[in-house]
Amino acid sequence: MKRILAFDFGASSGRAMLFQYDNGALQMEEIHRFSNDPVPVNSTLYWDVLRLYHEIRTALTKAVNSGGFDSIGIDTWGVDFGLLDRRGDLIGNPVNYRDPRTVPMPEEVFKILPQAEIYHRTGIQFMHFNTLYQLYYLATRQPEKLRETDVLLQIPDLFAYFLTGVKKGERTNASTTNILNPVTKEWDVELMEILGIPSRILPPLIDAGSVYGTLRPELCKELGCKPVPVIAVGTHDTASAVVSAPAEEKDFVYISCGTWSLFGTETDSPVLTPESEALNFTNEGGYASTTRLLKNIMGLWLIQESRRQWKREGEDVSFNQLEQEALASTPFQSFVDVDAPEFEGPGDLPGNVVAYCRRTGQHVPETRGEIMRCIYESLAMKYKYTFENLQKITGKHYHTIHILGGGIKDGLLCRMTADACGVRVLAGPAEATVTGNAAVQLIALGEIKDLWEARKVIRDSTPLKTYTPQSPADWDAHYGAFLKAIGR
Repeated sequence: MKRILAFDFGASSGRAMLFQYDNGALQMEEIHRFSNDPVPVNSTLYWDVLRLYHEIRTALTKAVNSGGFDSIGIDTWGVDFGLLDRRGDLIGNPVNYRDPRTVPMPEEVFKILPQAEIYHRTGIQFMHFNTLYQLYYLATRQPEKLRETDVLLQIPDLFAYFLTGVKKGERTNASTTNILNPVTKEWDVELMEILGIPSRILPPLIDAGSVYGTLRPELCKELGCKPVPVIAVGTHDTASAVVSAPAEEKDFVYISCGTWSLFGTETDSPVLTPESEALNFTNEGGYASTTRLLKNIMGLWLIQESRRQWKREGEDVSFNQLEQEALASTPFQSFVDVDAPEFEGPGDLPGNVVAYCRRTGQHVPETRGEIMRCIYESLAMKYKYTFENLQKITGKHYHTIHILGGGIKDGLLCRMTADACGVRVLAGPAEATVTGNAAVQLIALGEIKDLWEARKVIRDSTPLKTYTPQSPADWDAHYGAFLKAIGR
């Protein structure tokens, strides 16, 4: 029997889960859950990374008191990083990817290197907060910080360094930076140098499933831990989530659905065609040297931030109430592009939905229910749009969409996805990311043979729910209106 400690950090919360694996069965217990609250200071939005490390230490103590563990794995969001000086100390708090400082950076970079060349070199979807543009901002606005930097570590690698003292970068998270070559899976040093970013700050790379090192002796003594290995799982949270997809077939589609919706498929090699570039698909690294060909789509953030705004206005509504109000509203009245810039940041998101519909000459939502119906249907239509484009790029027809993560709790969105895309939706596991995290640890420890055996273990250990299309013709009939609303 093995006991595995898996940490998963999302954009708004984190949790530590203790897994027990025995005779092919995987069981999970939540040890610690905590909020992840970005902090604005002097017009810059930071991650409170030292507080998050404190939560890791708290979870380690709780896990020791619950019977101990045999290994640790950490996954987080991508692109963001911490800078360490030659003493190994942080040069300030890591900046949050939602900070607006990088908005103009891609345009500046494309004057030096064409967008098409950067895509060919890195295969990554263009998003202004990618690590490349964050570093270009520092190189051109705050070069003194890079001069002081000895090494850059992305967030999961930074936490692993705090635990082990080892400075390495794991490839699945490195693949989100816009600096990694998707074919060689090595840093594109030339790209860095062309843009005036010192490549010396990049860490040596390791594959998912490798070991960073063991817990620091002083940490073991202080917290009562054994010197267990800290394993580099698929440290980008989507890489871990995709490991947990309970697929039986090689060709499948997934939506890792949380604050973001990561919509894609698993391939043996990157897809770097003019069509994939035009449609802005990304090629990120997966476990076992696979490629995650996907689109980053704004996800449950629109629902979460709308609820936060209504609560700020004194309307204490639950997610269930918002879902019921959406269901009671007239369907297919108006649509928004969920990836429009006005929906990226915190604030009056419902007001931005109303303004978008008014600007595009559609029915203007007047009630909470109409706003929520617009958001739900727009998300499902964006999935349909992405699903069709994914099939064009790969030349394959997919018959099942696996929805993974917290989004499976939203039955309305799952049902709408099945109807909009016209295929079966298989929902589960809900704790996809930490489950995939634990599976990679078990493979590294020799308890599970490989990725496909891990998926079978997860399939056999997880309750799944099936949604079949009920009214796809209704969605097809309004698809043109959606495309018009998003300018396609």
